[in-house]
Amino acid sequence: MNRLSKEKSPYLLQHAGNPVDWYPWGDEAFEKAAREDKPVFVSVGYSTCHWCHVMEKESFEDAEVAALMNGALVSVKVDREERPDIDGVLMSVCQIVSRGNCGWPLNVALTPEKRPFFAATYIPKHNKFGRAGMVELIPRISEAWKTRRDDIERSAGGIEAALAEAQAVVESGGAAESPEILEAAAAQIAANFDGAFGGFGGAPKFPSPHTLLFLLRRHFRTGDREALAMAEKTLGAMLCGGINDHIGGGFHRYSTDRRWLTPHFEKMLYDQAMVSLALTEAWLVTGKEDYRRGARDTLEYVMRDMTAPDGGFFSAEDADSEGEEGKFYVWGAEDFNRALGGEARAAAEILNIKEGGNFTDEATGDMPGTNIAHITPGTKARLSQSAREKLFTEREKRPRPHRDDKILTDWNGLMIAAFASAARAFGEKRYLAAAENAADFITGNLLSGGRLLHRFRDGEAAIDGNLDDYAFMVWGLLELYGAGFDTARLQTAVKLNASMRRMFSGTDGGGFFFAPDGAEKLIIRKKEFHDGAMPCGNSVAAANLIKISRLTGDPSHENRALEIVRSLSLSLEKLPSSHAMLMCAMEEAAGKTMDIVIAEADDGGAQAVTDALARNYRPGATVLVKKPDDGGELAAVAPFTGGCAPADGKTAVYVCENGACGLPETAEEFAARIRAEKKC
Repeated sequence: MNRLSKEKSPYLLQHAGNPVDWYPWGDEAFEKAAREDKPVFVSVGYSTCHWCHVMEKESFEDAEVAALMNGALVSVKVDREERPDIDGVLMSVCQIVSRGNCGWPLNVALTPEKRPFFAATYIPKHNKFGRAGMVELIPRISEAWKTRRDDIERSAGGIEAALAEAQAVVESGGAAESPEILEAAAAQIAANFDGAFGGFGGAPKFPSPHTLLFLLRRHFRTGDREALAMAEKTLGAMLCGGINDHIGGGFHRYSTDRRWLTPHFEKMLYDQAMVSLALTEAWLVTGKEDYRRGARDTLEYVMRDMTAPDGGFFSAEDADSEGEEGKFYVWGAEDFNRALGGEARAAAEILNIKEGGNFTDEATGDMPGTNIAHITPGTKARLSQSAREKLFTEREKRPRPHRDDKILTDWNGLMIAAFASAARAFGEKRYLAAAENAADFITGNLLSGGRLLHRFRDGEAAIDGNLDDYAFMVWGLLELYGAGFDTARLQTAVKLNASMRRMFSGTDGGGFFFAPDGAEKLIIRKKEFHDGAMPCGNSVAAANLIKISRLTGDPSHENRALEIVRSLSLSLEKLPSSHAMLMCAMEEAAGKTMDIVIAEADDGGAQAVTDALARNYRPGATVLVKKPDDGGELAAVAPFTGGCAPADGKTAVYVCENGACGLPETAEEFAARIRAEKKC
């Protein structure tokens, strides 16, 4: 066993038995490299990564490769989910070196001073299909290190300069708050829309739920029917496709084909959070039951398979089981028929189960003879609950894919937001309890002295929180306050937001840095601005700041959000669609506003008001509830609520719309007004 055996990361522990003399990222590895005058080989991945498993089996478990690595290099393993700060910097290096052809595993060669000079993704054992192999590559790196050190130093310097230039280009000052940016974003998204199958671009096709959230907000503000149609087409195709687990619920990471049929089978917590948020909002906009059912199926999967006994949410489930990708999820026709008996024929027609299989392997072009359950779009029939339960029971007998059971603060923040949003919209107390329990876990185990930690596993909380940890957790707590109106949740959100502003701002204004003040010094202190599989922390922070500004009455928060927008002027003008989550915040700021304070009495009126609001799609609205036993707690966070009180012993509703405040309304009057409004 190598040094990784002492780590907590499931990914690092997967490599603890390799013959490679792995080090975790840290001073020990780089001091050894300096002492022995060797380059450092950093391999970044995560425990549910299919191609990371492939490279491990081919190379890191191989004695020949291990001997080469141990002789010529100091080898370091990094879990990208534990250390997204390191991964983010090295991924930027890969994008510069490989011109955007990047992913995981990510392999980077560094000097002992942590200066990168080479980057690649998956590397086979031997040269293959024009791709250099480990056996040939390691001697080349070693020879260059010994005989062409000046070239390596020049390469490292060029990479560092390119990184600095790239960040400077993205973060360029200006004024970019105009509605024209939102128009341009909608036009770019429409130009990239796949009208035949939904989604954006070709294969591989990712869910991109933050883009769907933007389209729903655009439709709400402008009445743009095309925006709603794109969101609905995409969500409908995803719900029908193989990317949706029709038996057990939840969504796979992405589709390898344009039609959403053949997924990459791993399941990530952040996808469950973001997709269920989009489905919940689509249900609020349209009232279509398919969206609510899809959100519920996803949330039930997370509650059943991805929730720790203490309430936190696990990170991911692997694509592979028994050494084969997707084996847990696909069906042979014989197994399918045996599981269902007399229900098999009808179910097979609904789920497109064929005797010879129903999909082609994207990598090989072969048909493996098995089936991915999916529904033909437009089909009205749905699998019966009886058939689904039988298939689920049969599937549970199979060896399950590996589950990564570390608990990450940022991903939990997203999932808390999703559960709280669904609890409010669907009136589901179980979802509120799931959000409450997870929030209690994070604040009880990963929050101390106003500072968040990033990872919890096996009884240990560790690693300083990054921007996403703060921004996503604040988002989750704000949604949780809006679902249960527990003032303590709002107080914690406001305090964490203050900590974020203090620890991540730096001295140059504009966006927030990804790593906090005092963090480990890497070759560049990055600011992340573009959305990826998850929305970027700066975009979520901007949305939070706008909402907190209106909840607290403190305009400094919104002004700080506008600094982020202005700092991205050039990037927003050139590629606004890559900032979809920031566009969501801008849509809410540009639209009609409604800020509500409910002064609750003991007449049940507050519940009637919050119920009416919960069924009404108003993404930019803020709601505060001042309870009879408040004791000044709400006014401590939102001073302007101090004068709000019940009227004549009954609940009163104080409403400000578009900056103009009216006289208080009774709960009955306001609830009736909201219920009378048509869906968007």
